[in-house]
Formats: sequence, C-alpha cells, structure tokens
Amino acid sequence: MKISARGLHYRVLNEKIHRAIEAGEKEIFLDQINGQRYIGDGIQKRDVRISIQGTPGNDLAAFMDGPSLAVHGNAQDGVGNTMNGGKIVIHGNAGDIAGYAMRGGKIFIRGNAGYRVGIHMKAFDEFFPVIVIGGRAGNFLGEYMAGGLIVVLGLQVGMDKSPVGTYVGTGMHAGKIYVRGSVRNYQLGKEIMIFDIDKNDREELEPLLREYCEDLHLPWEEIREGPFVKLSPYSHRPYGKLYSY
Repeated sequence: MKISARGLHYRVLNEKIHRAIEAGEKEIFLDQINGQRYIGDGIQKRDVRISIQGTPGNDLAAFMDGPSLAVHGNAQDGVGNTMNGGKIVIHGNAGDIAGYAMRGGKIFIRGNAGYRVGIHMKAFDEFFPVIVIGGRAGNFLGEYMAGGLIVVLGLQVGMDKSPVGTYVGTGMHAGKIYVRGSVRNYQLGKEIMIFDIDKNDREELEPLLREYCEDLHLPWEEIREGPFVKLSPYSHRPYGKLYSY
C-alpha cells in the first residue's frame, strides 16, 4: 500500500498508517515525507514493513516493538526512542539521541549520527539493543549506557581521524562500544577503558556487520577487517564511591 504524505499533518498521516495496519496491510510505502513526526510509534506487528521516502521528523519508531522501517533519506532526532524491538535502517544520516533508552531491536545508520546516541540504552533477559553507525558519532556517545551494543565504523572518516567525539561512555556501567578506527583516552568518560578486541569480540561483530552490510549494500569483506577497538566500563558501579563511605 502506498501513502503520499504531501501536505499531510503528522496526526493524519499516522492515523492512515495505523488504519492500514489494522486492515491487514503488511507492506506500506510512504512517499514525500517531509518532517512528519512519530511515524511507526508504538506499532507491535512484527510482520509489518514500512518504507519511507524523504526525511521523517522526530521520534521515528518511538516505543516500536516489531516492525521493520527503511528510511531512504535522513532522519531527525530521537530515532528509536525507548524502542523495544524491530529494525530501523537509515540510508542517510540520523540526528541526536538516536536509540534513547532503547531496550531492544536494531538501528542501522549508513551515514553519521548526532550527539548522545545510545544514551540510557539497556538490556534485559532476551532484549538486547544494537546500534550500528556507518560514519561518525557526536559527543556523549553511549552516555549512561546500561547494556546493549554500539558499533561505529568511521566509513569515509579516514583512519587518521577518530570517528567518535568526546565524553564517550560517560556514566556507562554496562554494554560495549566497538569503534573501527582510533580512539584516544582524552575522548573517553572516566568510567570506561580501551581494549583490544579478541576472538569472542570478532565472533560477536562478524554476523552483525554482515547483516548491516547486506541491508545497506556495503562491502562486508573490507569493513570487517577493522582495525577495531572495544570500549567498556571497568566498574558496574561508577558512582558508588560518591554516595558511600
């Protein structure tokens, strides 16, 4: 089913999407998207696929639990806000706070992402959130991260430049961040350290990178070679000493 968003208020558009899903539509194509917010929010149908042409507005797929969204363009702030499950594939760039408080599912971004990506991400039981960024990420990546996985590939950034900003992992106490390229200690929050990746890390990365490259038509064999480093917290209670004696 195809829906043209030309001139539509975001409420009208989202009502059309929800009515189509309730009527049994599994494939929905949204054309001429121009900043409409809340697309895909709260949808729980795992067999629904939504293809978006244009630039969706803030909070794309907030609280989503199941569908697959493909954005053929850029996305604004708050992609996957408190997302529980499903997949978002963005063929352009994403704004700030992508994956905020994300609890499950995957967000694949071909280009760059803004500030505070993955802030408050968490994992529990079978829920495990993943964000893969093809370009670079802004400051405060993984801030207060409590679980899940973030990968920054630094494609077209150049190996002599870092693909992440500063204050990476500030307040982080669980989860992992893999970076393809260089990272310096001054870029990190005090709660995390830089580690070389080992065999187990590569076994975790390789199927994820293969899936990412298949979805975005990128050369997996070149990207998988790295070099990668792992950023992870050295304490599960980074603020414990501040509040106890």
